Amino acid sequence: MSTAPPPRVPRRRPGPLRGRSVPATAARTVLAVLSSVAVLAACAGPPRPGTDGPGASFTLSAGTPRPKGDVDSFTWALYAEPPTLDHTVAFDYPQNTILSNVCESLMRWTPGLTLEPGLAEKASNPDPTTWVYDLRRGVRFHDGRTMTADDVVFSLGRQRDPDNAAAWAQNFQNVTAVRKTGPLQVTVKLKKPDSQFPQYMATAAGVVASKAGVTAAGKDYGTSGGLACTGPFSLGAWQKGQSLELDRFDHYWGTRAKAGKVVFRFLTDPSARTNALLSGEADGGYLIPTESYARLKGSGVGTLYFGEGLSTVNVNITNMKGPLRDVRVRQALSLALDRSGFVQAGLGGAGTVTNSLTTRAAWAGASPETREAAFAGLPPTDRDIEKARALVEEAGATGKSLTVATSSIGQDVSLLATAVQAAGSRIGLNINLKSVAPNAFTALFTDPEAREGIDMFPLTYYQSITDPLDLLTNFRTGAYLNFAGYSDKRYDALVDRATAAYDRDSRLRTETELQKHAAEQLPWIPVAEWPTAVFLNKRITGAPTTIAYMYYPWAADVGAAP
Repeated sequence: MSTAPPPRVPRRRPGPLRGRSVPATAARTVLAVLSSVAVLAACAGPPRPGTDGPGASFTLSAGTPRPKGDVDSFTWALYAEPPTLDHTVAFDYPQNTILSNVCESLMRWTPGLTLEPGLAEKASNPDPTTWVYDLRRGVRFHDGRTMTADDVVFSLGRQRDPDNAAAWAQNFQNVTAVRKTGPLQVTVKLKKPDSQFPQYMATAAGVVASKAGVTAAGKDYGTSGGLACTGPFSLGAWQKGQSLELDRFDHYWGTRAKAGKVVFRFLTDPSARTNALLSGEADGGYLIPTESYARLKGSGVGTLYFGEGLSTVNVNITNMKGPLRDVRVRQALSLALDRSGFVQAGLGGAGTVTNSLTTRAAWAGASPETREAAFAGLPPTDRDIEKARALVEEAGATGKSLTVATSSIGQDVSLLATAVQAAGSRIGLNINLKSVAPNAFTALFTDPEAREGIDMFPLTYYQSITDPLDLLTNFRTGAYLNFAGYSDKRYDALVDRATAAYDRDSRLRTETELQKHAAEQLPWIPVAEWPTAVFLNKRITGAPTTIAYMYYPWAADVGAAP
């Protein structure tokens, strides 16, 4: 979905457009489907810690030390204030970092990036187009009511409502009905087999809120009052422009949170966030300014951890009506980009150059042969200025002007925009920078008017599920993040085929074809893989190191450091 960086979009990130087609072998599909979510979970998850790329200046950690006990409260630095906390439009890092502790989904993403039961204690599929969710008993909402199947039907219905502007609506476009089939059972009917839908039930797409609570709040839901969800924390005081508090929910159905309160401080200036971490004004934070990595590592006041991010830094092409319509211009920019320089300066050395829009960790469930095929033969990452200049000349684009958005959110954004400008100047393109305020950066993902006059912008895409299709489906005709309107019927057909394949190996083989197509056509230009960064001072510990914090109640694990 997608900034603290840059998009933060997604995810991760609105849900990408999903298309489907019936599998070639129905019997094989049924057999795969009957294995249920357990199989999806078993094949998910990134490589083991310490498997970062050759020459990398960082090491991935599986987690942070377990806490020794409770804390009264802790303070967390956040790079921007959410415009709303309505989970149906939670498409960026600030919203989801908070909401993951307040609102819960039918399924849950674990810190190890696998799938497990959430508000649904069981998920099953009696046939390829049916998913049945059996709900936990006695789950309390923050408004005091008890969760029923009616609340689930209502909540998923809000996501499906085309008039609700739900960021996740496209993940439901293959859904024909969501019905209550028991007091604590909900059945979802699909038009066609859909390998992605059950996985997205662990994201904000699968959040369940109190029907009565949401209805009572009306248009103010998400901007004031409570959220009527079920998580280990409830929404507390919100001082607009300054901070937001979460209070421990004592009637939580799961493991009690170790902290009585969490205070999120909105610090849009990267230096202010870093200083808050160093001074103890903030106890920790995700999306650490990359320019502060070295300073925080050597500060002695805490520890900077890196974990699996499932994140790639890219240049999002938002306008293909001008020079970028010609693939040769996009290829030229890719050839001229100084990726290595950007990783060192823009990511503080904590990243790896890539020619792939998907991370290697996203392919962890593939066979060795399929993983090799997914990355074999992709365009080079080495710079070739002469070839790039020739491509621009062939396309008749020499001297043409383009605009790339930049922001002071962090140097990962500003330096990538500058790198694109520098690449363009060396190959005959005139690239201008347009500065966007940090709090307005999210609008680039949700408001077409915000993208007017912009041809490209830095985008860090995080996958919301451990499946390469989560990213690759963004280039399907009409997809939510397909801002430039890229369209290719063959690509669409491959997305349909992969989406319909419940069999993991079959799906991933199709996804290798999608990967190669995207690498050749460059609807986005891949730049680097980027791990998750989290800083904790000596007072607290327990926070996950992986990107799971977007949908997992991470704050409930944070407690007193040993």
